[in-house]
Amino acid sequence: MSYKSISYILGWIMKVEGVFMFLPLLVALIYREKTWVVFLGCALFCLALGFVLSYKKKREELQLFAREGYVSVALGWILMSLVGALPLWLSGDISSYTDALFEIISGFTTTGSSILVDVEALSRGVMFWRCFTHWLGGMGVLVFILQIMPLSSGQTMNLMRAESPGPSVSKLVPRVKETAFFLYGIYLTMTVLEVILLLLGKMPLFDTLCTVFGTAGTGGFGIWADSMARYSPYIQVVVTIFMLLFGVNFTFYYLLLTKRVKEAFHSEEIFVYFGIFAVSTILIALNIFSGIGSLADSFRHAAFQVSSIMTTTGFATTDFDKWPEFSRTLLVMLMFVGACAGSTGGGIKISRILMYLKTMKKELAFLIHPRSVKVVMMDGKKLEHTVVRAANIFLLSYLAILSLSVLLVSIDGYDFTTTVTAVITALNNVGPGLSMVGPAGNFAFFSDLSKYVLMFDMLAGRLEIFPMLLLFVPYTWKK
Repeated sequence: MSYKSISYILGWIMKVEGVFMFLPLLVALIYREKTWVVFLGCALFCLALGFVLSYKKKREELQLFAREGYVSVALGWILMSLVGALPLWLSGDISSYTDALFEIISGFTTTGSSILVDVEALSRGVMFWRCFTHWLGGMGVLVFILQIMPLSSGQTMNLMRAESPGPSVSKLVPRVKETAFFLYGIYLTMTVLEVILLLLGKMPLFDTLCTVFGTAGTGGFGIWADSMARYSPYIQVVVTIFMLLFGVNFTFYYLLLTKRVKEAFHSEEIFVYFGIFAVSTILIALNIFSGIGSLADSFRHAAFQVSSIMTTTGFATTDFDKWPEFSRTLLVMLMFVGACAGSTGGGIKISRILMYLKTMKKELAFLIHPRSVKVVMMDGKKLEHTVVRAANIFLLSYLAILSLSVLLVSIDGYDFTTTVTAVITALNNVGPGLSMVGPAGNFAFFSDLSKYVLMFDMLAGRLEIFPMLLLFVPYTWKK
């Protein structure tokens, strides 16, 4: 274990976070809020800590193998959250540091679960920082840092693999820094495009920015108690479309930009992703039609909510906890499925679901024809055994964490639906659950123990479980 390398990475994370804290500082100054002093102090603290952690680290001394990559990413997200929560707490907007930490981890992991009873009471600077953490965490802080950090391509690839969501990560271009540049370029372009479209719908600038941060990062922090319900159908449709687009594997967009259209549309994951969205939208729209009375409104609310839950964004145009049982159950199932690998969305991911189904089909065929030799294919290519094995281990780890978390949170004694969906929504980075943690509720009533369990779940879900679990393996820390 190279502790110098880990310290170096943590130092860069702190420096980047410190620089980004000047954005909410500027917002606080514009709205003439005293919280600018808090953001200034926190920004300077981040920068100072960053320089201390990365001071006099020679490039040739840095060793970033897989172990250092996973540990750096896990510790980086934890440290980033611990420091990022300070402005929320020191400003007085959130009185408990545990609650502030829960809120900021929910932001960075793009979960969107909140402990706030009255979100509208937040100062503008704090509200901006809270929403901006979605945008930062969506594509990944380390992916951003890879563009500016002086490391070799082989070393940086270990960091990208550890932070990027999905079963596997590959370089789009020969150099990792160029890959990171392309990913953030696409991310930023789509962000700006949504900003323009929402402004054309006469959405206020501050509301637009906060909404776009949540959409791009598939986070879902609302700045109003009713989330997106107060906005026009046009704005809701735009947000629906962009939630869906940000849930697509970003490699798809890169292939389109490089005019490799045939290769882009050869992806089974893309067709299954949009197919699940279409079928789920139709089923829910028909199921809620009698309660709404308008077929157009039924489809608009259904499409918005399916897109929001499936991409693990968590925005809401209505209290879907009041929908019929069929629609509520289908939405919970979509929480597990999640978005595409390589997107900003959470969940198990479409690609893994496909792997499991194809593996099951192979095993069933083997039972009938024991001597047959079959391989699992994806997009016309043979899936390597290591990829299938990693997907299987992921599922086992996922179910173990889910079960243990439900058991620990159940100590609080709340109803089964509240307890289970709270854990599901945290581990899949969705945001709202059902019952007491539904769109109209919050997570404030949970005990500190439950909140820390859910915080771990949010981090584990965003980092694909393994980086967080490795922190508890003794061998990880041996030199």
